[in-house]
Amino acid sequence: MSTTPTRVFVARLLGLDVFDPLGDRLGRLRDVVVLSRGTQGAPHVVGIVVEVPGKKRVFVPMTRITSIDQTQIICTGLVNLRRFEQRGAETLVVAEMFDRRVTLRDGSGDATIEDIAMDQHRSRDWFVSKLFVRRGHSLSPLSRLRRNETLIIDWADAQQGARTEPQAATQFVANHEDLKPADFAEALQEMSDKRRFEVASELQDERLADVLQELPEDDQVEILSALDIQRAADVLEEMDPDDAADLLGELPSAQAEELLQLMEPEGAEDVRRLLEYDEDTAGGLMTPVPVILPPEATVAEALAHVRREELSPALASSIFIARPPLETPTGRFLGVVHIQQLLRFPPFEALGNMVDKNLEPLSDQAHISEVARTLATYNLNSLPVVNDAGRLVGAVTVDDVLDHLLPDDWRAHDGEAPIRKLGGRIG
Repeated sequence: MSTTPTRVFVARLLGLDVFDPLGDRLGRLRDVVVLSRGTQGAPHVVGIVVEVPGKKRVFVPMTRITSIDQTQIICTGLVNLRRFEQRGAETLVVAEMFDRRVTLRDGSGDATIEDIAMDQHRSRDWFVSKLFVRRGHSLSPLSRLRRNETLIIDWADAQQGARTEPQAATQFVANHEDLKPADFAEALQEMSDKRRFEVASELQDERLADVLQELPEDDQVEILSALDIQRAADVLEEMDPDDAADLLGELPSAQAEELLQLMEPEGAEDVRRLLEYDEDTAGGLMTPVPVILPPEATVAEALAHVRREELSPALASSIFIARPPLETPTGRFLGVVHIQQLLRFPPFEALGNMVDKNLEPLSDQAHISEVARTLATYNLNSLPVVNDAGRLVGAVTVDDVLDHLLPDDWRAHDGEAPIRKLGGRIG
């Protein structure tokens, strides 16, 4: 090891870049892995979890760390890019130890772990040394006066609770609030079922909905089923209707109907309509809430709509023009205005003057092979979907198609994931 500090606090390392000796960035630190030694002493720090390009998390042993401080981490560069999998007695510090309750051996009560320090010994091995804790429930009146006090104690000065005890997730959520939903979902997948449910319970409804949409269907079902039934309905309301319909389609019919009954009527109606379609059709893939405006709307109004933060880039790429009503199913569908066209016309120009009438809408019964072929042929990000009456009922985006074509467990693949075949209909 180089001349680096012999003590570092884990919370200060989160998100730091990890470099090889030549200064090339390998990834970003997301957690620290320790191995319990039982009654023999403090846990042994065996490695770190690094998020490498491609959003995959890999394990880097501490023996390959040559320098570590509060600004950067340097390793030998010899990294096994196999996806990290937790083993046996290994514990993830951030995911599993932060927020854990401990009992202070001096008799002053309980405390909650908010950070952990690790020290390097003369052997060059790293061990957990200190706990940064916040006092919680106290056993004596005098101690209760010090509630919420923070202090740094030796590892040996705290008695660890059982791993099966309920555990908060406040620190984990706070330390990962900057993660995109897909990356947060990746972190959840590395956890035990117990810890995954605890973290999910800590998230706000909107955040949990965004994260659920990035998880495999089995994990979605497990987490949603573990929630209070009313909260599960609230989370479904925050999800995109097509994702909510996909999730409800995986549940027993009685449970799905109960959740639909608890949802707001307008949101439940969108989801019910999507559930009527086969999953391999445009109707089964589409979202029923694209950007829809009348032909009298102006370029300025359209730009204001596509600026909405909650819109995906694919949905924001097109404005669908229809006669009122503008909620799906709309009045007569007139055509599409592409976002590039908005940039070529003055703000006061009416959208009806620039409609792309050459783009034929898809039938809601069109097979996914036709959807994929049309998107590829015209290099589009989204397509309008209409019913037999010519009314716009939704839009299919390229990411909807990709999610359907990739295998259900594509997020867990280290290398190339096989693509589902479309029955030979594309050619």
